[in-house]
Amino acid sequence: MRDAFTRALMREAAKDPRLTLVTGDLGFGVLKPFWETYPEQFVNAGIAEQAMTGLAAGLAMTGRTVLTYSIGNFPTLRAIEQIRNDCAYHDANVKVVCVGGGFVYGSLGMSHHATEDMAILRALPGVTVFTPGDPHEVEAIVPVMLRTPGTCYLRLGRGGEPCLHPGPIADYDAPRALTLREGKDVALLSAGGILTQTVAAADLLAQKGVSAEVVSFPCIKPIDREKLAELATRFRHIVTVEEHSIVGGLGGAVCETLAEMGAGCRVHRIGMEDVYSCIVGTQQYLREEYRMDMNAICERTLAWLAE
Repeated sequence: MRDAFTRALMREAAKDPRLTLVTGDLGFGVLKPFWETYPEQFVNAGIAEQAMTGLAAGLAMTGRTVLTYSIGNFPTLRAIEQIRNDCAYHDANVKVVCVGGGFVYGSLGMSHHATEDMAILRALPGVTVFTPGDPHEVEAIVPVMLRTPGTCYLRLGRGGEPCLHPGPIADYDAPRALTLREGKDVALLSAGGILTQTVAAADLLAQKGVSAEVVSFPCIKPIDREKLAELATRFRHIVTVEEHSIVGGLGGAVCETLAEMGAGCRVHRIGMEDVYSCIVGTQQYLREEYRMDMNAICERTLAWLAE
């Protein structure tokens, strides 16, 4: 996802000299092509994420579109007051980019596990929250995000994620959800890089005779209400999957929306329970431990369908 982000950003920077990328002293391997090509549109703010965010807000007030870039919780939770007070409150054109959502940096421990970021950014008034699931979604979303007025949040994986869509996504318009496969027994809704596990779980369910529809939500604020309403008319069970707390993220957004609509379907949330991730290990190991890998999604879905 990081490489897809850089490619898309460079295309946009070529069109707009006011576009500026500010990094918190990291990402040099993936960002090198950007700063070598557009040195006047790149700033290294150092390991000072709060100052980086205030700097971005100031630059945005001069007419620039500014992106801040760092890993996991550092451009988000560490700088949440600056995002709220300096950026969002003033409708500043700042785009906060987190690389390493969820358990990407699992071996570095709980401080690097980004499992509350979507909920916290989603709670800020006026902030648009983008959660692409594969590199094709990233490349489709970056130009949309840059055209979106005000403060936005873009949650990325790390690198090496597979492309799950058959090809580039043309003419993406937020907050449109994207259907990867159709089904008739259950709907699996996914946000972020855990889309790989959601698609794999649908394959496992198919082997057990269950037809699962897989829908990716590259934007959860605002959320695609029309798609949710349509799914609620076709499915008795909807399962949300996120590498994030089940409180306030995709699952929360879906439950809030369908409850307001008075939909009659049941929603089941897969993600972190209301706990901190105190285990250290690889991303896939932590997905297994917290029961959000493909096998757990399949098993838990089968149990819910049997109720």
